[in-house]
Amino acid sequence: MSAAMMNMWISFAGMGLMIFSVFAIYVSRYKFKNVVLKAISALLAYACMIIGGLIMVYIVFSGPA
Repeated sequence: MSAAMMNMWISFAGMGLMIFSVFAIYVSRYKFKNVVLKAISALLAYACMIIGGLIMVYIVFSGPA
């Protein structure tokens, strides 16, 4: 697999993590009533958002493949 294709799949993973984090934050804030479930889903969502953001930064600064 070429470097460009690998960067494409890595960027898809980053976008997927960000989309997942949006849904997880929505569920955490509006659907869960249990405080423990709210905290776990929010923590997972923010972790996914940070990892997705770092992946995007990596893809942008790695330059053209």
